[in-house]
Amino acid sequence: MEKPLKYAVFGGGSWATAIVKMLCENLDEVGWYMRSVYTKEHILREQHNPNYLSSVEFHLEQLKLSNDINEIAAWADVLFFVIPSAFIHNELNKLSVDISTKTIVSAVKGIMPESGLLVGEHFHEFYNLPYENIAIIAGPCHAEEVALERLSYLTISCSNINKAKEIARALSSEYINTKVSDDVIGIEYAVMLKNIYAIAAGIAHGLGYGDNFQSVLMSNSIREMNRFIKKRHKMKRNINNSAYLGDLLVTGYSTFSRNRMFGNMIGKGYTVKSAQMEMSMVAEGYYATKSAHQLYERNNKRTRIPIISAVYEILYEGKNPKKVFNKLTEKLN
Repeated sequence: MEKPLKYAVFGGGSWATAIVKMLCENLDEVGWYMRSVYTKEHILREQHNPNYLSSVEFHLEQLKLSNDINEIAAWADVLFFVIPSAFIHNELNKLSVDISTKTIVSAVKGIMPESGLLVGEHFHEFYNLPYENIAIIAGPCHAEEVALERLSYLTISCSNINKAKEIARALSSEYINTKVSDDVIGIEYAVMLKNIYAIAAGIAHGLGYGDNFQSVLMSNSIREMNRFIKKRHKMKRNINNSAYLGDLLVTGYSTFSRNRMFGNMIGKGYTVKSAQMEMSMVAEGYYATKSAHQLYERNNKRTRIPIISAVYEILYEGKNPKKVFNKLTEKLN
């Protein structure tokens, strides 16, 4: 009889905490690496993360906690990386353990700034992982609703469908419905892009646009997403599936969405720096906007992406949100 696989999560934020909670529903032990010594010690004393989803209480006998990334990487067979794209490179640089035979699950919502690659591509290129050992996790699923055990949906994407099913089983529960997909690249791009569109939705709200415009913005966003993904990776996919459209809608509309919150602050007149300082969580869409724009530039601007371009102009070129959105409204239909 085969030994059961060991699962571990790398990251100490809200989504990492939610994934640990999901895995604890099915597994006797879950590895958990976090950089913060204070957070680890607090969990060991109080049984909950002091900074994120503090209502979630863990049974300590189920957790293998460590501030040593190599200890957890050596122990586990399946490694969930849930570290913001802007910071994951520094964490990976600490690795001395060979992870080329492990299964990597990316819950990182962005492109690696250092390589310009998707996270899955980065692991393949720099850590010699075969693509069949790389999986992507997508929503629609907010960490806060996992904490409340509200019915949520996840899609696990991997070129090895049996591996995707195995990971999906480890995450499934009464309140987590899982499905699998083989569109690894498309879903990874969708996970990144939806955060940019959520920032656009937040900016629109901050500027005073109403529900009618928001619906047009979201309608145009899913079509823009489809164009962008098709240009990067052509395959048969239904862009209206929950991993694409569903995840976009919940990120664009939900009050739990940190990217929408960030955009809302920008629309209300905050500078990028002041909005980032006020938020306790990282808005991945800020970094994704730059990455998507760089891909657009490298691709000789052959794909029409007016929404991404508008968000880039506001966040990185310091243009006036009201003026930029006035021009954007003329490009939507």
